[in-house]
Amino acid sequence: MLYRIAKILNHNSFIGISDENDQECLVMGKGVAFGKKVGQTVSAATEAKAYSLKEMTERGDAKDIIKSVSPLCLELANEVLSRAEKEFEKVDRTILFTMADHLDFAIRRVQNGEQISNPLTDDIRVMFYKEYKVASCIRELLKEKLQIEIDDHEIGYIALHVHAAVVDENVSQAMEIARTVRECISLVEKETGNSIDVMSLGYNRLMNHVRYMVARAIHGEKLKMNLNEYMSVKFPGPYMAAERICRQMEKSLKLPVPDIEIGYLAMHLERMLETNVNE
Repeated sequence: MLYRIAKILNHNSFIGISDENDQECLVMGKGVAFGKKVGQTVSAATEAKAYSLKEMTERGDAKDIIKSVSPLCLELANEVLSRAEKEFEKVDRTILFTMADHLDFAIRRVQNGEQISNPLTDDIRVMFYKEYKVASCIRELLKEKLQIEIDDHEIGYIALHVHAAVVDENVSQAMEIARTVRECISLVEKETGNSIDVMSLGYNRLMNHVRYMVARAIHGEKLKMNLNEYMSVKFPGPYMAAERICRQMEKSLKLPVPDIEIGYLAMHLERMLETNVNE
């Protein structure tokens, strides 16, 4: 692909006009702009990544974000997405702009000695395990490039951006799912009188079920098989607890949670309670 260079950001990135469709793009790759000049037409290496500047993001226009963040943050976001591609194969790279914007703020916070708190960090680490593992690469990158340390809370937020690049959810939806799952797990603990170990298999099963239950409610999807009659007769205690939890989740989400979800949640509650008894 050929690009006419409109602006050089640094040795590894430039803004160029595509020869193919006359579209303005951010082009990134090792040494892609080294020794080049504005107005020059260059061929980008196959491993270089091109991002359309027509993108609109949660945080605004891609063109505006490029003006306000450092080229290094764009490079860091590009590297995180490359790691995500190795882990997940297919990712939506348009998330680069919002991730770079977040990284820019995160770096400034660290440099100013400001700390953020993310009460959902542990839940994000478990719920989005692979995304968190990918996002953790930013720790070494920032140490190497800027000699700064980033904490787990910041990595948790970056993991949500990685998640948004992997599935059809934006960062605020992913955060809402994490928050609602945490609330649901707290309700389960209250209903059953059991404290749930976040590292246990029972928690992982329950958390994953609740995560997809919340996502289904947000996206208006429905389960096909109905377990309500079986669970209400066979396991009335877990069934009634599941019903109360689903009604509470409706209030929190301000969305309907279909009755068909009750039986499935009851099944997971029963499995978790059984596991706790056996342990």
